[in-house]
Amino acid sequence: MIRRYIAIARPDHWIKNIFMLPGILFAFIVALHGVFLDIPGDFIQILFIGIVSLCLVASANYVINEYLDAKTDQFHPTKKERVAVKLSLNPLLVAIEYVLLAVVGLSLAYLCGIRFFFASVFLLFMGILYNVRPIRTKDIAYVDVLSESINNAIRLAMGWFLISPDTFPVSSLLFGYWMGGAFLMAVKRYSEYHFIGNSAIASSYRKSFKHYSEKSLLISSIFYGMLSLFFIGVFIIKYRIEYLILVALIDGLFCWYLWLGMGEDSVTQKPEKLYKEWKMFLYIGFIIAVGLLTSFVDIPFLHIFQ
Repeated sequence: MIRRYIAIARPDHWIKNIFMLPGILFAFIVALHGVFLDIPGDFIQILFIGIVSLCLVASANYVINEYLDAKTDQFHPTKKERVAVKLSLNPLLVAIEYVLLAVVGLSLAYLCGIRFFFASVFLLFMGILYNVRPIRTKDIAYVDVLSESINNAIRLAMGWFLISPDTFPVSSLLFGYWMGGAFLMAVKRYSEYHFIGNSAIASSYRKSFKHYSEKSLLISSIFYGMLSLFFIGVFIIKYRIEYLILVALIDGLFCWYLWLGMGEDSVTQKPEKLYKEWKMFLYIGFIIAVGLLTSFVDIPFLHIFQ
C-alpha cells in the first residue's frame, strides 16, 4: 500500500532535475564576464537543500499527473502498467500526498531565497495548469509541448538563483533552454505517436494527438530546435564569442536525439532512462569539456563575428 503511493511520486524521475545544474554553471560563466554575482557563503548547503526541494516539488506534480492520467494511460502500450492504472488509489490519500510534498518542498525552497521560492511556486502552478481541468494544457496541441517544456527553463532559473539569489537569468539563455526543452518534448511526442501506431488509440491516450500527425510533430521539433539555437546564438554573441565552436556540436546532439526518437520504442519516450545511451553521454561530456575550455581560452579570430 505504501509502495504504490511512493511509486506515483516517481523518485526514479528525479534525474530530470539535472536540468537545474546548467543554471548554476551559466551563472558562473556570466560572472566571469563582468556580471557581479553575490554567491552565498554556505553554497554547498544551499545547493543540497535546493536539490531536495526541487525533487519534492517535482514529485508533487508527478502525483497529480499519474492519478489524473490513469484513465488515458491504459491506452498506451507501456504506461498501462503504471501503478495508478493497475491498482486502486484513494483520492484522499493522493491529495494528502500532493499537499505534503508541495508544502515541504516549498518550505525548503524558502530557505534558498525568495526568488528560488517563487520559481518553485511557478513550477507547481505549471503542474496544475498542465494536468488539471478545466484548462489542462496537455490536451491542447502545441500548447502541451510548450507548457511542459517551460519546466526546464524554470529548473535552469532555480539553479541560477542558488548562485545568485538577487539577479535574474539572462533572457536569451532562458528562451534557448525553453525551446531546447520543447525540442526534446516534441521528439518524445513524435516517438510516442509512432510507437502506438494507431491514430485512434493515440487520440484516446492523449487528446492533443487528435490534432497531430507524425509529420507535424517532426516538423515542430525541428522548429523548436532552430529557435533554441537562435537564442543560444544571441547568448554567445553577447557573452562569449568563443562558444561559437559549440554550435556545431550542439547541432549534432540535436540530430542524434532526433535519430533516437525515430527508432522503435525509443528511449526518448522515457527521458529518465537516457543514461543508458552511454555514447550520447560521452558526447555530452565532450561538449561540456569544450565549453569549459572555451570559457577560459580566448580565440581572437572568432571576434570578427561580433
